[in-house]
Amino acid sequence: MEDISMTASLNTSIATPLSEALAKTDGPYQLHGLERAVSVLEVLSESEAPLSLAEICHRMNLHKSTAHRSLMVLERSALIERTPENRFRLGLKLYELGNRAVEQIDLRARVYPFFRRLAMDVRETVHLGVLQKTSVVYLDKVEPNRRICMSSKIGSSNPVYCTSMGKAMLAFQPEETIEKIVSSIRFTRYTPKTLCSREKLFEHLETVRRRGYAIDDEEIELGVRCIGAPIFNEDRWAIAAVSVSGPTSRITPQNVRAIAQRVLTCCREISASLGMRAKKKSHVASPFLTHYGS
Repeated sequence: MEDISMTASLNTSIATPLSEALAKTDGPYQLHGLERAVSVLEVLSESEAPLSLAEICHRMNLHKSTAHRSLMVLERSALIERTPENRFRLGLKLYELGNRAVEQIDLRARVYPFFRRLAMDVRETVHLGVLQKTSVVYLDKVEPNRRICMSSKIGSSNPVYCTSMGKAMLAFQPEETIEKIVSSIRFTRYTPKTLCSREKLFEHLETVRRRGYAIDDEEIELGVRCIGAPIFNEDRWAIAAVSVSGPTSRITPQNVRAIAQRVLTCCREISASLGMRAKKKSHVASPFLTHYGS
């Protein structure tokens, strides 16, 4: 790369923790190096395309040797990754950390007013969930006073490929994240309607992107239908999802679209409250994002 000899692309499948990576550097560098590393991440996050070493140096006003050292620490930790063209972009580790951060912040308190209003509006069970590897973890649940209710429990999880929230979040992830998650899935057929292949799942995700919401049509439990939509962060990646669940006798093919519009409205309001950018050009080509100011 440029006039600095850099080693071949590192194997980031086994990442080194940042603290350990920094410990391998000189003592005086550690504090300033951490600050510079954070600045590198910010510069990469502001760019729509991977950056070369020279471009990073120019934007940060750094010598190449200094920038090279920060890049190597970040690459070793899988916080950034190198492209075949020797350019740098944010790594998948950041998306994993971001999903964990969503679980740790008081997301439930932020979401609850919108969440409860949706439950009262549709009079069905409403869930809030986040991605956890190949599963959806249920963070919150509001149930109406109905004779038939859902048996889900807060803190429990279900597979991403056969839940409406899972498919809604998966569809609006970076391509690398989708590939990583789908490659790790061990498909199990829960009902005759379960999507049990990579090809069928990818085909379904295209439909989700096109209409903006996902449907679990008795795919994990016969007699239960769910409609889920994503909650976006400021950069328009899905960080959580909301779903409406109920028996197929109440959530019917005739009222799915009407319920879906209510779920979309709820998620739009939540995303706006979490700071989703209203004017940034979307990286996802979907009519759904017209609801989000694109």
